Amino acid sequence: MSTLHALRRPSLALVAVVALVSASAAQTRVTAPPNKYSLEDDVKAGREAAAQVEQQMPLLRDDAVSSYVESLGDRLVDGIPQELRHPEFNYTFRVVNVKEINAFALPGGPMFVNRGMLEAAKTEGEVAGVMAHEMAHVALRHGTAQASKAQKYQIGAVAGQILGAIIGGRTGAVVSEGSRLGIGVSFMRFSRAYEKDADLLGAQIMARAGYNPIDMANMFRTIEQQGGGGGPEWLSDHPNPGNRIEYITAEARSLQVTNAVRNTRDFERVQSHLAQLSPARSSAEVARAGGGGTEGTSGIQAEVEPPARRYQTYSEGDVFRVSVPENWRELPAGQQSVWFAPEGGYGQNGRQAVFTHGMQFGVAQTDAQSLDEATRQLLNTLAQGNSQLRQAGRAVRTDFGGRDGMRVQLQNQSEVTGSAEGVSVYTTMLDRDTVLYAVGVAPHGEWNLYAPVFDRIAGSLDIAR
Repeated sequence: MSTLHALRRPSLALVAVVALVSASAAQTRVTAPPNKYSLEDDVKAGREAAAQVEQQMPLLRDDAVSSYVESLGDRLVDGIPQELRHPEFNYTFRVVNVKEINAFALPGGPMFVNRGMLEAAKTEGEVAGVMAHEMAHVALRHGTAQASKAQKYQIGAVAGQILGAIIGGRTGAVVSEGSRLGIGVSFMRFSRAYEKDADLLGAQIMARAGYNPIDMANMFRTIEQQGGGGGPEWLSDHPNPGNRIEYITAEARSLQVTNAVRNTRDFERVQSHLAQLSPARSSAEVARAGGGGTEGTSGIQAEVEPPARRYQTYSEGDVFRVSVPENWRELPAGQQSVWFAPEGGYGQNGRQAVFTHGMQFGVAQTDAQSLDEATRQLLNTLAQGNSQLRQAGRAVRTDFGGRDGMRVQLQNQSEVTGSAEGVSVYTTMLDRDTVLYAVGVAPHGEWNLYAPVFDRIAGSLDIAR
């Protein structure tokens, strides 16, 4: 470690003194969207979400790497335009010891960069590009702006509403959605319009910090190439607005950065240092271990009492009512969803709730243009956290809550029992950008018993008008 002592106080600020930025009139003006929440709400929500991440994700506790990322982040903060610098915000930077190429930032400033991002980058500018993009989401307050749009349909306190809108992808599944299927908050993606604004503002932040935004475009190419067959994690939460590389390149030209920083000795040392450490685990491995712990699954029983013939009705705020077997319990699974399950059909795996029997209801934002597309997005998100998940039949139209709906049958291998399980998915649109979903899960050997129960529950749904 002594050979890396110099990394504890990197000289990033000195490297870019010679970099010059000439922001021309052609620079794109980016403004924050409407937002019903206060800056204090951003700070509170981000602080609460960061606490969850730090409890349940394996942070890389390495002074050399942490100091390097913090210095890079601080330098980028100095590039935020004055009108978007909120004194209430506190930008912090932590490294998550997982191998996926990903990074995410929370309202108010907390940012988490995956080790896999640092290892995959070819230059320091590429790391700066992704961090600047995430920082732009924070400065533009996209998390709370998205929660503002979904406020009508969300359940829970203000901070909880915001958390559900900004924690996405597999990270969301690990953080605390509650369902082993990892859906709900993971379906809450930023819109393509927000993504483009974050790309453009991120390019401007990079330029002010002495980096060429072309490196941001190069990193996005790397993310796409290394995503693998299941799709890159970062892009699952950050949909491509279209022509991404082209408009970032055009913005870079308008910013006219000369003598830009591409690489530093500190970056090279950090990459060399990471290569000497034990390999990082995948997010899925972390989730199976209960957020990095070694605790086993508790509460799940080999035999679960069959669904009762009598049903009882539950009301979920002012969103919907639904009837379920009277021997099932209501179990909150996050700020935007709720589970109904029998005793023995749910338990804990470390800090994460897991289910083998039951049905989940939730609401989520979508930028899909149709119910078909929204359903495909949901299925894709399910598949990201469940490598054995397969569609067992065609999606069919159905009545769901008195609305036009869809039902899809899936097959999966339970990560709790290791055995085959069946999954029924139901979807309907509440409005143009909000989808309501239900997911029923039961072991394959009990599917004939549970499938009609799931249909009956879905048929009982009464959506508030």
